Amino acid sequence: MADVDERGVASTQDLKRTPEEDINNPQNWSLRAKLFTCLSICSFTFLANVNSSNFTVATQAIIKDFHVNQTQAGQLVCFNMFLFGVGNILWVPLMRVVGKRPVYLLAMLLLCMMNVWSSQATSYGELLASRILSGFAAAAADATVPAVVADMVAAKDRGHYMMFFHLAMTAGLFLGPLINAYLVQEQDWRWMCYFLAVAVGVVFLVAIFTIRETSYLKKHQMQPERRRSQWDWMSLTMGYDQNASFIQTLLDILANATYPPLIWCSLTIGISVGWNIVVQLTSSRTFTRPPYNWKLGNLGLLSIAGFIGSVLAFYIGGRLIDVISTRSTARHGGDQMFEYRLPAIVIPGVIGPTGILIFGLCVAHKTHWIGPALGYAMQAFGVAAISNVAVTYSLDSYRPVTGEALVIIFCHSEHDWHAPVSLRYRLD
Repeated sequence: MADVDERGVASTQDLKRTPEEDINNPQNWSLRAKLFTCLSICSFTFLANVNSSNFTVATQAIIKDFHVNQTQAGQLVCFNMFLFGVGNILWVPLMRVVGKRPVYLLAMLLLCMMNVWSSQATSYGELLASRILSGFAAAAADATVPAVVADMVAAKDRGHYMMFFHLAMTAGLFLGPLINAYLVQEQDWRWMCYFLAVAVGVVFLVAIFTIRETSYLKKHQMQPERRRSQWDWMSLTMGYDQNASFIQTLLDILANATYPPLIWCSLTIGISVGWNIVVQLTSSRTFTRPPYNWKLGNLGLLSIAGFIGSVLAFYIGGRLIDVISTRSTARHGGDQMFEYRLPAIVIPGVIGPTGILIFGLCVAHKTHWIGPALGYAMQAFGVAAISNVAVTYSLDSYRPVTGEALVIIFCHSEHDWHAPVSLRYRLD
């Protein structure tokens, strides 16, 4: 009888594997699988940010069609961005319970539907409601993404992968106005919504096959070792955790709101992103009036300067922080400290605010457009690099509760974003 017990115990121990040994652990996936999952989600992030900034180039068209004032037209952006931040209060707890894959697919489908509704809106109130709900849907592509990166990527490469996310985010903020400006100029503002509905729909169809569930639960270690097939990865229940609590996750989010590092990160990101939106809104009014008299398409081209700035930040905000952290760890005898990533913030911390100053002074004195474009590029460089340094630091510091921690960052960021935007309208 004892021999039987010993064999039973041995077989159970053989069945249970450590995460490092499990071929189905997201950190042991092939590079191809990681890139497919990461790039599919980043495509959603790109379109979510295009959705958040699209009406910055359509304020005059909205005023004309719905007979509203400038502030009401701007509220289509403000309330959308507000839900873009606070929506994660619901998405993150839902991900804890049902997993990440079903939430991403649901959010993509909802964002597609809300843009169809926006394109058919017949009143300002209807359009505002659809924009608010589209902001909520888009939120799933925001604070949740770093948690996916943390699931798949080891700490030494995390900053580099995170830069893909921030590049997608800033590309949406900067290339979005370019796309939307030409759509409004050549057709009308409704075509912005048509474009987003189709684009998100395509990404949704691709994501069904490419986004894997990255939640790695203890129950997965007890399953027989077998490489999962493509059909296995398409399951919508793989990430379901019966031990997770929606309410407890909400309470964890509130508890994280008191952590000073998270408050610092949220202030840093919120102020950076806020002034970026102010620059966009200021551009839409300044360059369509004398002495510039640009068409909307030309106004969209100004966003290329911002995109160039964000691309240049790819190394500073991505690989450089990994290099700095690795070297600092080696100098200190192999003890890794999360704050080793922070020195990389100095460069964008100087360039970004300087860019805002250059943009403002050039616009105030109505200089040649190259001056504001240079300031815009510098400001965009700061946004991309600063955001990635701050989020990667938080990701390492609060690894077990990454999603909850980042909800606090992005919720605070939306509040900080609203302050400069409100100031911009008050000054008008």
